[in-house]
Amino acid sequence: MKKNIKEKLKKIKMLILDVDGVMTDGRIIMDDTGRETKNFNVRDGHGLKILQRYGVKVAILTGRKSKVVEYRAKDLEIKYVYQKVYNKKEVFEKILKKQKLSADEVAFIGDDIVDVPVLKKVGFSVAVADALDIVKKSVDYVSEHEGGKGAVREICDMILQAQGKWPEIAARYELE
Repeated sequence: MKKNIKEKLKKIKMLILDVDGVMTDGRIIMDDTGRETKNFNVRDGHGLKILQRYGVKVAILTGRKSKVVEYRAKDLEIKYVYQKVYNKKEVFEKILKKQKLSADEVAFIGDDIVDVPVLKKVGFSVAVADALDIVKKSVDYVSEHEGGKGAVREICDMILQAQGKWPEIAARYELE
């Protein structure tokens, strides 16, 4: 891990996630009644649970509104869920104020142009591997994994490692 990235990650107190294309692979499946389903990665979810267990807050900030997202957030005990957001930067500023955080204490993972205004503001910005090229040019880090396929877990693990939590996690799960 590069030194400047590690320094940024040490400060992170909240991780904010886009949903479609970040927590999922970007596909939206609708049946003939209009009921929507999405595919989430279980390892991403476990990474978010571990991150929260070690004191990092998690928020969802998405342009679409979906019951599926509500259910997934509840399942992962994510308290801060902002859906149907047309101006992510404006809501991001409200999150900072409400959580009493500075922008450099927040990481954000995005994949599309609607995410760029927030990506430019946060302390650590991430584009998933399959994000638009224009988004990749706007971030501190491009994940090795694609959205919905381990990108979120990758960033959770990076934060935990940079903050020195990994030895305790490794011991808990008998990894070493």
